[in-house]
Amino acid sequence: MIKATPAIYGRQSIDRVDSISIESQIEFCQYEIKGESYREYLDKGFSGKNTDRPKFQEMMRDIEQGLISKVVVYKLDRISRSIIDFARMMEIFGKHNVEFVSATEKFDTSTPMGRAMLNICIVFAQLERETIQQRVTDSYYARCTKGFHMSGNPSYGFNLTPTIISGITANMYEEDPETAERVKAMFNMFAEPPISFGDVGRYLCEDGTGGKEFNRSSIGSILKNPAYVQADLDVYEFFKSQGTEIVNDVADFTGTNGCFLFQGRDVAERKEFSLKDQILVIAPHKGFIPSETWLTCRKKILNNKVAFRRGSSATTWSAGKLKCGRCGSALSSTRSQNKVLYLRCRKRADNKSCEGAGTLHTVEVEKVLYAELYRKMEEFQTLTGGSGTKANPKLTKLQMELTQVETEIEKLLDTLTGANAVLMSYANNRIEELDSKRQTLIKAISEITSDSLNPAQIDKISGYLNDWENVELEDQRTVLDEMVLKVNLTSESFQIEWKI
Repeated sequence: MIKATPAIYGRQSIDRVDSISIESQIEFCQYEIKGESYREYLDKGFSGKNTDRPKFQEMMRDIEQGLISKVVVYKLDRISRSIIDFARMMEIFGKHNVEFVSATEKFDTSTPMGRAMLNICIVFAQLERETIQQRVTDSYYARCTKGFHMSGNPSYGFNLTPTIISGITANMYEEDPETAERVKAMFNMFAEPPISFGDVGRYLCEDGTGGKEFNRSSIGSILKNPAYVQADLDVYEFFKSQGTEIVNDVADFTGTNGCFLFQGRDVAERKEFSLKDQILVIAPHKGFIPSETWLTCRKKILNNKVAFRRGSSATTWSAGKLKCGRCGSALSSTRSQNKVLYLRCRKRADNKSCEGAGTLHTVEVEKVLYAELYRKMEEFQTLTGGSGTKANPKLTKLQMELTQVETEIEKLLDTLTGANAVLMSYANNRIEELDSKRQTLIKAISEITSDSLNPAQIDKISGYLNDWENVELEDQRTVLDEMVLKVNLTSESFQIEWKI
């Protein structure tokens, strides 16, 4: 049996006058080894922001094989600068009884004081990471209050054109003549009392002059968007009465420019459903919907509870997961005159632009879906041995990309202090792009993490499936959400997209 030995790990990103060489790092670490034989793992030219380093990976493999008893580094940041990576590394060290020693910081996990100091270091590393995230958030809201377009595609009816705001190059909205006419038609129609979202959608579909298909959701988003309004005093008073945080002075509401509505910092409600504590700022572009028309539509939506209905059913556990196999729109459960629940394509109900999924009875569909859930869980338990643990290289890759993005954001934020207008413009634009990418990565990581079932979840889901008829409706929906992304079906086909 091979005896476990200490290991020295050294890392140097680049050769610099003020950086300690790998050779010097080894000399410091050798003192902690006290003359014992040891293994060397040296990475030169690699960042500590992630674990994608050849010798580090080799060392971790040797630890898992029981070849290493202790890891010694010159300084904590030589082995990791990521709190997430460091926490996982320490978990593996603990699992294999490997001690960790930082030669210059006197962290030695074989002693109580060393473990305590290490925990304090981890707390401050986490604080530093959260501080960086807070600076990114503060930068975002600072740009919001100046009326910047905050990335993404422009609202329907506008194009993007370059402009300069406060000495910084940015993009602003500019009316698109063709699509703006369709937006005007939507507002003029909906302003009439008997007209609904469905009426507007059917008109636009039958009109056929544009290439965009509209449903209730997209029409509602347009009619609630203050980017189109010619913001005057009446618009100011409306948002003030709703509890909106208004950045501009009342004198700026001259009836010319449109507005941007941003999500408030600590607001749980989305701005589509509540205006309280949202952030309203006058935009640099001109609006093209008169305030009277815009306010008539907005107040009509606020007073119409149906407009805020989220589509969940009070009687079916499959609500939200069933999609039309022909167009991909949601299938909603509707009760017929003879009290039978059946599924209807939302797009067909909106504007008849889909032929529909055929005759589908909700009860029959849910019987088939339950049988598939039961079969899938048995198969899943067989493949994972009941543990639910599966290697996920995609998750590792996303986490590495997130670390790299956060590193670049941190560097750009450092350049903003004392920067001139040109550098400020570049840094702001780049931070905006990186923050958008960061949010996308966080969402993707969250989705993968949430899709992983632990043993407790598996036992819980199995218990529910074995006693399905007696399980509460909300628990049935939880099971479905844990296992299924969506179900595409017609009267001739049934296809499930699984999460597990």
